[in-house]
Amino acid sequence: MTTQRNAARSVRPQRALAVAGATAAVAPLWIGAWAMGVEFDVVSGGRPMVVSLPLVLTTALAVSLAGWGALALLERLTARAARIWTAIAVAVLLISLVPLPAVETESATRVVLALMHVAVGAVLIPALRATTTARDATTVATATAGASKRA
Repeated sequence: MTTQRNAARSVRPQRALAVAGATAAVAPLWIGAWAMGVEFDVVSGGRPMVVSLPLVLTTALAVSLAGWGALALLERLTARAARIWTAIAVAVLLISLVPLPAVETESATRVVLALMHVAVGAVLIPALRATTTARDATTVATATAGASKRA
C-alpha cells in the first residue's frame, strides 16, 4: 500500500504539468484566431453563446482534470489502466468533435474549435499515458526488489 502511495506521489507533478500543458495549449490557438478576426459567436442547440478565452481555458482544465481522475481510478481498479484509459481518452476526443459540424457559426470558427479539441488531446493523452509507464515500471521494480529480499 505504501508503495502505491509513493508511486502516486511521484507522478503527481508530471500529471499536473500534463494538465497545465493541455490547458495552455488552447490559448495560442484562440488568441491567434481572434487576432486574425475569427468570431467566436456560436449557436449550439438553439442557444447563442460566445466562446471566450476564459471559457476555453476553464473547459480545457476541467476536461484535463477529469482525464487525470479517470486514469487514477483505473489504476486502482485494473493492471491494464494505461491501455483502457488511452482508448477511452481517444474515444472522448473523437466524440467531442462530432457536434462541431452542427454548430451554427463561421467555418473558420469550427476549424479553430476542432483544433483546440485536438490540441488538448494531443498534449494530454501522451503526457498522462507516459506517467502510467513510469508508474508501472516503478511498481514492478519495487515489487521485484521486495520479492528478491524475501528469497
